[in-house]
Amino acid sequence: MRLIERGVFPRDKLCGDTLNPGALALLDRLGLGGVACGGLAVHGMIVTGPDGGRVRVEGRYPDGMIGRALRRRDLDAAILRAAAAEGVEIEEGVAVTSPIVSDGRVRGVTMRVRGAERRLTSPLTIAADGRRSRLAFGLGLARHPRQPRRWAIGGYYEDVTGLAALGEMHIRPRGYLGVAPLADGLVNACLVIDSPHDLVDPADRLDAAVQGDPATADRFADARQCGPVSVLGPLAVESRAAGMAGLLLAGDAAGFIDPMTGDGLRFAIAGAELAARAAGEFLDGRLADPHRALTEWRRELFQVKWRFNRGLRALVAMPAAVRAAAAGARVMPSLVRMAIAYAGDIHAMKHRVHGF
Repeated sequence: MRLIERGVFPRDKLCGDTLNPGALALLDRLGLGGVACGGLAVHGMIVTGPDGGRVRVEGRYPDGMIGRALRRRDLDAAILRAAAAEGVEIEEGVAVTSPIVSDGRVRGVTMRVRGAERRLTSPLTIAADGRRSRLAFGLGLARHPRQPRRWAIGGYYEDVTGLAALGEMHIRPRGYLGVAPLADGLVNACLVIDSPHDLVDPADRLDAAVQGDPATADRFADARQCGPVSVLGPLAVESRAAGMAGLLLAGDAAGFIDPMTGDGLRFAIAGAELAARAAGEFLDGRLADPHRALTEWRRELFQVKWRFNRGLRALVAMPAAVRAAAAGARVMPSLVRMAIAYAGDIHAMKHRVHGF
């Protein structure tokens, strides 16, 4: 097996830097639990509403379950090392430029290596090349939905005070602000907005958000940004299928959800496990059309959570709906706590994925 990676590890990636309990359970079952051991234990979430944070609900994961927060560059590098230890051939700094397609089937990829083009043929290719996948978009398998469209600004801060071992989600009329403490004393702050016009100076825009929001202002009063901020958008990507003949999609290439529920990494890990199963059964001669099987497996496993995520995404896009939800949370905070547990994929810890 050969892995072609356009980046060079360790490398930074805009991310909320948290693994929820369901994602940790998947890593443990795959023998990769050690990759998250250095992360800070996260015991649940704090959610505030759009009225200046007056509606505040703290939800802890049940039965002592935890998530973990660690920098994405560290998580990805650890997973890459684990792959190499299992015999995967890894080529870093190599950009895949296009698929090789013949008779309606993907038969490999073309790559650019030190300025020269190279072809790599294969009976089966897995595209795990992110939310702007050259293969998924180039073959018409993925698109950005028209609505809602959001952009994310993310960065790290030091000297933030008063943080608990909880993730934070502050829902506002035109977006939301996520905060996650990390084990090394840094804090991940990620602002998601609904207009690209606010991206003229992303660093100043992120500072204004964390230092001007009533839920975070006091704690970020003396905080300083560490390093450059990252910008990503438009965020959501929808895929009409999980591949085509000769090609499987995995990770964000198979569809990128709005990150507000904090379960993106669990989707990515579980989706990669399904893609690995489809690839293995194809190479063993037990599955003729792995892309069709993978599409159906993903639908069966994820469709309920997709609806949950899309519902929250649509709610945040409508200020009136956000205000109504905040009023409901004020009366019945237990509903928000239930949503926090569901977003944490507590249910996933009790089930195996398609017989693995």
